[in-house]
Amino acid sequence: MSADAFAARPVRLVYWNIQNGMWDGQPDDYKRFTDWVKAQKPDICVWCEAQPIYKDGTYTKLDNLDEWRADSLMTLHWKRLGKRYGHKYVYISGHRDNYPQVVTSRFPIETVARITGNADTLVAHGAGWVRLKIAGKPVNIVTLHTWPHAFGYNIAKDDRDRSKAAHEGDKFRRVEMEYICRHTIGSVPGADGQMWMMMGDFNSRSRVDNWVLRYPDDDTRLLVHDYIHQHTPYIDIINAREPMSYYSSTGGHARIDYVYCTKPLADAVVEAHIHTDDYTRPVKSKKVTSFYEPSDHRPVIVDFDLR
Repeated sequence: MSADAFAARPVRLVYWNIQNGMWDGQPDDYKRFTDWVKAQKPDICVWCEAQPIYKDGTYTKLDNLDEWRADSLMTLHWKRLGKRYGHKYVYISGHRDNYPQVVTSRFPIETVARITGNADTLVAHGAGWVRLKIAGKPVNIVTLHTWPHAFGYNIAKDDRDRSKAAHEGDKFRRVEMEYICRHTIGSVPGADGQMWMMMGDFNSRSRVDNWVLRYPDDDTRLLVHDYIHQHTPYIDIINAREPMSYYSSTGGHARIDYVYCTKPLADAVVEAHIHTDDYTRPVKSKKVTSFYEPSDHRPVIVDFDLR
């Protein structure tokens, strides 16, 4: 079936932070994972934490970790997995460490940028910008995974308590977000009238959920999404669909994974939800207590009618 033929039905996006390259999937060579993906019939997948890091069932790092970080091995890995669920095309985001995002797609992927920051501003886990053409329409996809810690980037262990107290992790994430937006959607005139989506593990909370969170108005945990809402044309799709509902995107009670769209794409959304089923429901691992099975996050599924 041609790429344009897929656009005759809703186009399905699956986004998921798959925890250390789907660590839980190693024992069966990712069969349960790829079977689940195939059953969702996605047209585009965005995987956060897409690189394998640890040995099967352990907290011991892989011996060939440098080879994975070089991206060539990871490209082959995702081409192999993508083939199982019908995706031919693979893109790996920019990254400074072992936590890239990967896009797989039925549609050809045009690489626009691989983002890691510059000498003044670091993007710790990197970000990416690709463009797909669906039924002749360009669709921009921005992927990201912001700094996960309460302390700031590259802070020495004996200084982390001070850094946490100064909310340096929240402030670093805000700087990352400003950089990513300025170098993607903010760099294109008229982007508010174009089709853009941005998604990832934001490791931060949104003011639209503050009716549940009840943080102080000046809480630094809200900085990242305040920037998005105040300075970009992006719309939080999950909140837009159900503004008075709150769903966790993790194994706990935190919504930190988001899919944002500009209005032309937001208007095309026919379904969007944080997805939980028998496979994707996070369960604490008995092998490594700090991990979950299959992941410590839940997937987000969005359907777009682009006809």
